[in-house]
Amino acid sequence: MVLRTAGLVCLAGQLISAAELPTPKQYQEKATDKEAFIGAAAGATIQQAANHPQEWGATWAGFGKRFASSFGKHAVKDGIQLTVAAIRHEELHYQPSGKQGFRPRLKYALLSTVITRKTTTGKKTFASGEVSGALGAGFISRLWQPARLHTFGSGIGSAGITLGVDAGLNVTREFWPEIRHPKKARESKRAENAAEETQ
Repeated sequence: MVLRTAGLVCLAGQLISAAELPTPKQYQEKATDKEAFIGAAAGATIQQAANHPQEWGATWAGFGKRFASSFGKHAVKDGIQLTVAAIRHEELHYQPSGKQGFRPRLKYALLSTVITRKTTTGKKTFASGEVSGALGAGFISRLWQPARLHTFGSGIGSAGITLGVDAGLNVTREFWPEIRHPKKARESKRAENAAEETQ
């Protein structure tokens, strides 16, 4: 048992040393980018409207606590996600599908929350960085939540919300060109349909 444990520790050490772990600067840039502040503000606003958790109150002080909590959760998630993704050589940036049709693109965007590609081979793989980041942030954020929320179920629920939000962001990223320039998207669609009819 001792030898097996020692072997696992050595293997983990080799994996970590072989990986290009994120630098403090990379982590800082990811944890404090525009998306982090927007996400924290949006999360705090939704929680403020629902007065959740109730212990923090529906005041400006309560909003401040909710903003700090959302931002802290994002920072924890990024720390775990960047490290695990680096060790497992996982792509973290969303790549547009290049597919045609609403349903195939929607399916791709939603699945991209839990499926990514290896940076080394380009093959599909489970997004362990994304999922472990959401789970870790969900449980660690319980430490500064009211005592009532220091439960396993609350941590899982928080992680689920994080993954749901990430899935929504992926859908937005996939359809952003059409959302941003609807007229151009309609013209492009007409041109595609005309080209198909002439074939």
